[in-house]
Amino acid sequence: MLREILKRVLVGALVLAVGATSVAAIVVWDTARKIKPGIHLALAANQAPPKVGAIEGGANILLTGTDSRSGLGGGFSSAAELSGSSGAGSNDVTMVLHISKDHTNAAVISIPRDMMLPIPACPDGSGGNHSAQSKGMFNTTLSEGGLSCVVLTAEALTGLNIAYAAEINFNGVVALSNAVGGVSVCIATPINDDYAGLNLAAGQQTIAGSDALAFVRSRHGVGDGSDLGRISNQQTFLSALMRKITSAGVLSNPLTLYAIANAVVTNLQLSDTLTSPDAMVSIAVALKSVNLNNLVFVQYPATSDPNDPNRVIPDATAGALLNAALAAEQPLQLTGAVGRAAVLDTNAPPPAPTTAPSSDASATPTPAPTASAGPAVVAASLPTTVSGQTAAQATCAKGNN
Repeated sequence: MLREILKRVLVGALVLAVGATSVAAIVVWDTARKIKPGIHLALAANQAPPKVGAIEGGANILLTGTDSRSGLGGGFSSAAELSGSSGAGSNDVTMVLHISKDHTNAAVISIPRDMMLPIPACPDGSGGNHSAQSKGMFNTTLSEGGLSCVVLTAEALTGLNIAYAAEINFNGVVALSNAVGGVSVCIATPINDDYAGLNLAAGQQTIAGSDALAFVRSRHGVGDGSDLGRISNQQTFLSALMRKITSAGVLSNPLTLYAIANAVVTNLQLSDTLTSPDAMVSIAVALKSVNLNNLVFVQYPATSDPNDPNRVIPDATAGALLNAALAAEQPLQLTGAVGRAAVLDTNAPPPAPTTAPSSDASATPTPAPTASAGPAVVAASLPTTVSGQTAAQATCAKGNN
């Protein structure tokens, strides 16, 4: 069994163009052996493990960031960085990556942590269940029912079947940003957040380690100080990270790829559907074929909660349109502005031309390329109330001045 696993991992390494060298072989083996036992998802029992090569059909992967400090040791450098929960913690950041069945487009849907929504009955990890709630705050789902509960709630909200999931801790952000040699982000106006321990001057800044963690956690220092502003800030960071990871200098460097893989498997707790090296390679290969113009970051549509000004609820109309587009495998076309804490970087070169849908509000929907013969898939034009950006767009973070 071990021999077969190692053989598949090595084939996967070749697929990812790490290189057929002894160094690459050692790198992949060392990474695979660090994968921890997976968490079982309530509705994913019959998910067949993918084979090496791009995953057949689409895939939905949930990534949630916990604020738990349990097991992280004393490696944080400031009191602000130590803020968080014990135990399972709260799911302060939750994103669902949807890869289309034809592998031509993908979307990253950020679900607001402060969203009040129905929470289904969830297993509690000890053989029991938490009762369903007609209305609860989304970021309580991890502490109340674990990763499976986060998935079940996200499935109910988006209508997607989510077979893969992972939980990342504070150290994961630090390690990943260090692995790529830092992430270059544009700062439109100075960001000063004493809560997160972050102070950044305006201009282009390369951030890594604890600064990268503070940047994605900052709430009071960006936009309007809301969680929706923080989601926008995270989209600025993630789009810059994707551009860095897909750059030639990273993809052609086996040691950097090893550092990225090591950061992932060391700091992520994976679902048992994702612990197979085959699964990770297959999803990576499918995502690798998606042009950055076709990778859309979008905040799940939300509106103010009439019962609590500090909370939001799903926007029923816009949410239904987004869910329908995802179900129909349509590329997403943004017509609204970028997020609350972002502005377009006017000094950045324009994204490379593509036949994929444009995020320009004046553009008309364009058929997206399909992997096989058949009718062209028309992009779904989302309402102007829905914010986000593509991974190809360079945006600048706005400080909360």
